[in-house]
Amino acid sequence: MSVLESVLADLTAEGDRLDAVVADLDAGAWRTPTPAAGWDVATQVAHLAWTDHVATLAATDEEGWDAVVTEAVGDPDRFVDAQAEAWGAGDPAVLLARWRTGRASLADALRSVPSGTKLPWFGPPMSPTSMATARFMETWAHGLDVTDALGLAYEPTDAIRHVAHIGVRTRDFAFGARGLEPPAEEFAVTLVAPSGDVWAWGPEDARQTVTGSAYDFCLLVTQRRHRDDLALEAHGADADRWLDVAQAFAGPPGPGRKRS
Repeated sequence: MSVLESVLADLTAEGDRLDAVVADLDAGAWRTPTPAAGWDVATQVAHLAWTDHVATLAATDEEGWDAVVTEAVGDPDRFVDAQAEAWGAGDPAVLLARWRTGRASLADALRSVPSGTKLPWFGPPMSPTSMATARFMETWAHGLDVTDALGLAYEPTDAIRHVAHIGVRTRDFAFGARGLEPPAEEFAVTLVAPSGDVWAWGPEDARQTVTGSAYDFCLLVTQRRHRDDLALEAHGADADRWLDVAQAFAGPPGPGRKRS
């Protein structure tokens, strides 16, 4: 199995997990507020559906993608949120069907991208594998918002390695998004997976390190929990600062979550 197919398999499984959570919700449950201010369950799923749609355009329809970018330029601060709110305002059954169709279309689109091609995006251009990894990250994070809202457990699997990998790779972006100079030296990041496996990034002899739970690191870089509520340790001033600013998503820094 290729790397792309492996990531797509995990993305499909993660989408199926969330689908199982929302498939039988009644109309009232779809309007349950989630931890993201102003977003209910429908808005969360709508954001995923809209972003999958736009990612498919990026892979298959240059004119369609350019039209999205042109529209976004007119309202850069609110554009993405406005699309989620608009897509989520209607009949939940229609939204669910649209999301399901879009998930399948995106997987097919990413498989069709010629080798070596980068896809345009709101952040840096991405390979099909990177795009699939980013879609996994968002599906997992917004799925967590939904299950938090509904009071359901959402047990992590080792597939969250995709989220952790993006979190490590976006270190310099996270500093830059806050107007900070990225550290010159690499960090060693060592995380314990849900299965108990140990995942590591960076040089073993790095002077600055981040260690702890992989699940907690993923919660941190997607801003789903406050740092003070997580089992993560940083050694070194720059590594410590990173845990304050980390974000695995494109766009401006979010407000984060309040300490529990």
